[in-house]
Amino acid sequence: MTPRRNTGRRPSALRKKCDNFCQYLLNKYLNLRFFKYLILEPSAVSIVGVFVLVAEVVINAVVILGVSYTEIDWVAYMQECELFLNGTTNYALLRGDTGPLVYPAAFVYIYSALYFVTSQGTNVRLAQYIFAGFYLLQLALVLRLYAKSGKVPPYVMVLSAFSSYRIHSIYVLQLFNDPVAVLLLYASLNLLLDHRWTVGSVFFSFAVGVKINTLLFSPALLLFYLANLGLVRTFLQLTICAVIQVLLGAPFLLTHPVEYLQGSCDLSRIFEHEWTVNYRFLSRELFENQSFHLCLLGVHMLLLLAFSKPAWTYFQSYVRLRRVEDQLQPQLAQKNEDKEDKTQKKGKKSAKDNNQENFTNEQNVFPKAFEKSLRKATGGKAAQASVSNHFESEQFGIQFDRCTQLALLPFFVCNLVGIACARSLHYQFYVWYFHSLPYLAWSTPYSLGVKCLILGMIEYCWNTYPSTNFSSSALHFCHLLLIGGVAMHLFQTMQLSNVVTKEQQQQHKKVQ
Repeated sequence: MTPRRNTGRRPSALRKKCDNFCQYLLNKYLNLRFFKYLILEPSAVSIVGVFVLVAEVVINAVVILGVSYTEIDWVAYMQECELFLNGTTNYALLRGDTGPLVYPAAFVYIYSALYFVTSQGTNVRLAQYIFAGFYLLQLALVLRLYAKSGKVPPYVMVLSAFSSYRIHSIYVLQLFNDPVAVLLLYASLNLLLDHRWTVGSVFFSFAVGVKINTLLFSPALLLFYLANLGLVRTFLQLTICAVIQVLLGAPFLLTHPVEYLQGSCDLSRIFEHEWTVNYRFLSRELFENQSFHLCLLGVHMLLLLAFSKPAWTYFQSYVRLRRVEDQLQPQLAQKNEDKEDKTQKKGKKSAKDNNQENFTNEQNVFPKAFEKSLRKATGGKAAQASVSNHFESEQFGIQFDRCTQLALLPFFVCNLVGIACARSLHYQFYVWYFHSLPYLAWSTPYSLGVKCLILGMIEYCWNTYPSTNFSSSALHFCHLLLIGGVAMHLFQTMQLSNVVTKEQQQQHKKVQ
């Protein structure tokens, strides 16, 4: 009979390993330093974002189940789509209880699909859950952009996501088409920053096809195309956008083209003073005056012109840094592979010795110069890196994603300028720029208190119903503060970039 082995030590050894592992987790994550990292460090947005999304699932469910649905336009949307599904392609005849259809063709197709899914629009509760899904998907896309840019602290994202009753109401209690257009827009921005140009153009064109306000981003998009693709490929992407619009509108363009163009792109229609958020302090006569509208358009054009040079500089800098990434990334990847092989064979070694091997002097100097210049260009501080690096991978690399800041800011500013110069804003229009507001506020040189005050005041203005003279005036004042602050940041950054360029040139000469 085979004698039994003495296995008394195995459970104790396993227990010891488990205890050591638990102690390691406690020491690394359950401490004040890691808590501060989760709250304050922009690099933690990807971690905190997961908890935000989980919490938003609960919040949206509570809002849907606990707050009464508000009927505003949903029934009218369904009536308009029902007429289309019954064969009507004349936009002048597509009407609902709130008036004629005023959105492009992609809106008709998307809401026609919702018409079928929700039993001819009668199952409103199911529609609410679908829009909650839209909200969660858009929030995930927004958090991805914020995580890539490393600009805004996580606590700001948490507060802005959880504190806005108006935004949750627009998505899951009122079912407007604005959230659908904004969702497609953020999908487009993510794709464009991943350099998936054609698919990004398709999504942007679909967003315009849902609601034409998405064109507020188009000046920045044009410059972004030109900086990244050049003239010929930019023309190709614009052609893709145009062809999609033609294909979407084909059933209407082939039958009643004039009515379709007048109905879906009617920029001259007069908004009702009753619903305005931003011009309550004006008389109805001045609010509807065409000369006033032309003045706003002129101010819009002048602001776009003023921001065009810094936007172009930002996009060019973004392109240059992405090219540097393409050149260095293979070498960095190879270096990390070599480091892992050496670690497996020889055990722990000095990270510095490993990282310096096989790189030229110029390559050794570049990462430090690059990250220094990127911190200066994006307003970061050198000390911030020490906290985040403690929790990030020890692999050799450069935070190339930070240059996403150079691409995002011009897009958000372009949209903000258009909203600030709009001849009227309705309550559902808040979603046009809500998720970009923290980014814009943190792109100003203001103190933390002023940034939070601006965001809080904007939230107050949009939650004041009906709007008052004070709320409308305060909203304009906040817009001016944001535009002025971002302008100061942009032009200061352009000056700093010139200084950094000179420093890099001097460093390059020293290396040679």
